[in-house]
Amino acid sequence: MKDLNRDDLEVGYDVPALPGMDEADIQTPCLVLDLDALERNVAKMGDYARSRGMRHRSHGKMHKSVDVQKLQQEMGGACGVCCQKVSEAEVFARGGITDILVSNQATDPAKIRRLANLPKLGARTICCVDDLANVADLLKGATDAGTGIECLVEIDCGAGRCGVTTTEEVVALAKAIDAAEGLTFSGIQAYQGAMQHLDSYEERRAKTQVAIDMVRDAVDALKARGLDCDIVGGGGTGSYYFESGSGVYNELQCGSYAFMDADYGRILDKDGNRIDDGEWENALFILTSVMSHAKADKAIVDAGLKAQSVDSGLPTIFGRDDVQYVKCSDEHGVVADPQGVLKVNDKLKLVPGHCDPTCNVHDWYVGVRGGKVETLWPVSARGKAY
Repeated sequence: MKDLNRDDLEVGYDVPALPGMDEADIQTPCLVLDLDALERNVAKMGDYARSRGMRHRSHGKMHKSVDVQKLQQEMGGACGVCCQKVSEAEVFARGGITDILVSNQATDPAKIRRLANLPKLGARTICCVDDLANVADLLKGATDAGTGIECLVEIDCGAGRCGVTTTEEVVALAKAIDAAEGLTFSGIQAYQGAMQHLDSYEERRAKTQVAIDMVRDAVDALKARGLDCDIVGGGGTGSYYFESGSGVYNELQCGSYAFMDADYGRILDKDGNRIDDGEWENALFILTSVMSHAKADKAIVDAGLKAQSVDSGLPTIFGRDDVQYVKCSDEHGVVADPQGVLKVNDKLKLVPGHCDPTCNVHDWYVGVRGGKVETLWPVSARGKAY
């Protein structure tokens, strides 16, 4: 964040740190980014996508940060951003991101109006559709705004959430979009989110193959009717290698690869290795401090439920196997310390169980390199859930 005004910000009240501070002086609990690891992850995904003739549309719902997204575009060659909510998309558009996919449905009239105004900010605007009635509503929104909206037909390829389930429905929706002046049929959205965290590589491959087969059938049927797909999008951190080898997908939508978390770290690659043991590096941490060690065998830290999400399990402690994070309440975390190696004010780096909702409860990322705070980035779209 190049224009950070140090005179207006008080460390500990406004921000957890300021550029130039020693890492040891960062106020806790807060989110810390290892900038070297983050940049290596971003560059690696960019190189991978380019080497396979794929585009990578990075998923902004993970980090909710304009600054991180710009890094992914500048260093990783990301073509644009995926968002899940219109308000997220508004933040990225106002922050200068010019190619935005709301990888979700916009059905409420007010949300459609807001979506239709995004092109006025200079952003290519795309959304997902899985209902014929929604096509007419989107058309009205685009017409009223005097703009254009691109649409992807969403296929439910196994997650059991949004999306149609038959090729016939895909074709019917695509034809309706194509016939609506003010809307553009741009392709297919087919992301299988439910299988991304399956530990087994073979289980993930089998689930993804179901999606690939459904998408191939739909693309072939659309081509037969003269409808081409500019975007065939999907693929996450747990499956991107399957979609990129399918011959039918052309955009990946990976998000967590950039930061990594404990839940993703547990899944296995084709050789049976954890993906946080070589494939991707942990770049995101919750920095926490020991605030009490009144009990000989446990330390109490200041990162509890309000500093993280534990829906995918408790955090792990980075770089240590002598202590373990075992329990948390609102404001406290309990760390098992059987050998009594920790002392009050010691700092620990926690790898969150689930990075996406953890990032959403913080205001700032503290970017660290070489033991010094290098940058401070706002979590730009924090709380943008509407």
